[in-house]
Amino acid sequence: MPGAKTAVAWLASVAPDPESCRREWERNPLGVALLPAGKAWDVLIVPSRLGYPTLDVLSRVLDQPGPVLVDFGDARTGFFVPAGTAARWLGTGVRTAGLGTWIVVPYPAGLPSGGIRWLIPPDGTGTLTDPALLELAMHEAAAALAVEDGGG
Repeated sequence: MPGAKTAVAWLASVAPDPESCRREWERNPLGVALLPAGKAWDVLIVPSRLGYPTLDVLSRVLDQPGPVLVDFGDARTGFFVPAGTAARWLGTGVRTAGLGTWIVVPYPAGLPSGGIRWLIPPDGTGTLTDPALLELAMHEAAAALAVEDGGG
């Protein structure tokens, strides 16, 4: 899988020791690595109740959204955005992982193991979700949820 190898290299490039990170993933394809955010990408984390509908909106307007993670128990969804976004992001209920933070990242080509997993795995090209488009998608998803909840 050349795409998976490229995705591994892209993700591992931010690790303090990329070779060690790569070897660990290759030994255990269902494993995870702790990687620093803020170098090649930041992550915006929202409750999955908003994250899944936001991803639906993004998937309708983009051929390929950036990588998207979902955590244990599907509680939170993380959207990979350009580095520096976390420092500028203002929004209620959105957690950020940027410079100085670390996130758990599963092997890009691994099968779901019931823990943290990719909804949209990285393609290895460095594709990230545009934060302005992500914000618009969140607003559309939140409005639809408000209507479902009887608030609209």
